[in-house]
Amino acid sequence: MFTGLIEGVGTLQRMERHGVDARMVIRPDFRMEIFVLGESIAVDGVCLSVVDFQQDVFTADVSAETLGRTTLVRKAPGHRLNIERALRLGDRLGGHMVTGHIDGIGVLKERKAEGRSLRLFFDASPEIMRYVIEKGSIAVNGMSLTVNGVSSVGFDVNIVPHTALMTTVAGLKIGGEVNIETDLIGRYVEKLVCSWESRFEKGGVKGNIDFDFLKERGFM
Repeated sequence: MFTGLIEGVGTLQRMERHGVDARMVIRPDFRMEIFVLGESIAVDGVCLSVVDFQQDVFTADVSAETLGRTTLVRKAPGHRLNIERALRLGDRLGGHMVTGHIDGIGVLKERKAEGRSLRLFFDASPEIMRYVIEKGSIAVNGMSLTVNGVSSVGFDVNIVPHTALMTTVAGLKIGGEVNIETDLIGRYVEKLVCSWESRFEKGGVKGNIDFDFLKERGFM
């Protein structure tokens, strides 16, 4: 589990393909504590497992599923990557709960300056947009961001100067792809509601769950 607060940036040293999966060797630009083999680390928002580490580099395996769902498949040596280590109990939760399990890929369509900040507009698939709400949380390349606005095809976010300084986002160009993870809570709520509706329909109860339905059953 992660917070979406990027610790720093690293550079991809090697991308080794092993059949359908791969192995990434990454050099962080900042000093990191000693790793534990098998620990989780978020690379551009993707949860990976550390399989080896040296003094100034670490290695992580990337499965075929991850390559198929994320932008990592198109990374080459020299690419800059956002890095965050896993959340520890007792840490401040300054962002939001991020799993590192990517829902899909978004595309940057527009960027414009607003004061000292940067406003970015992304297009995303309907499968992603169904979980994106105005003023909700979203992770873009691992960055915990607040959704400013939502359209039928995408959303926009605001990047403050500190985020631009600590991440790769300032170098993202129009047409650039990003990893997107929607808010975990929304997906669980949808699953739970659909499960309830299915069970009640099987029991002969018709209709959608609404405020009256929840109130009658003591949920409100």
